[in-house]
Amino acid sequence: MKRIWPAAFLLAAGGLLASCGVQPAGPADAGQAPTGLAPGVTLYFVDAHERLRPQLRETGRLGTIPEALSLLLTGPGADDPGVHTEIASAGTTQVGVTTAFGVLRLRVPVTADDVTPLGIDQFVCTALGLATQSGDARTVKAQVLFTRPTPESDRLRTCPLFSPAR
Repeated sequence: MKRIWPAAFLLAAGGLLASCGVQPAGPADAGQAPTGLAPGVTLYFVDAHERLRPQLRETGRLGTIPEALSLLLTGPGADDPGVHTEIASAGTTQVGVTTAFGVLRLRVPVTADDVTPLGIDQFVCTALGLATQSGDARTVKAQVLFTRPTPESDRLRTCPLFSPAR
């Protein structure tokens, strides 16, 4: 009889714990995910004061980083004549993007000579803005890889518009 007592105690304790009111729950609805639904993608161009300025390109969806950079390479739309690009036309708009260890590597179809420092920021801000909208951490950095690499292109970059105020 002494052997039954520990087993009976464990059964009684299990019954008490099971009836404490805590019930398993299914997945909770957290609302819409931050990706997918967007009127378009934000591209960054340069205004008359040589400052980066966002331009919403209405595509009906957020899209991917390569798609956004390809749109950037087509130049500003007719909807906003007050902006221009600091990226020389290369004739091709195909861009490759890889991600590893918190770095977006942007393979662009231009040389470093075809882009001003503001043009590099156009690539970086467009890519990082879309990455953030897609749910990536704001700590992601970008590396612009030109068709003719330079030591400068290996630098990890952030968008000057997204950096905290100093």
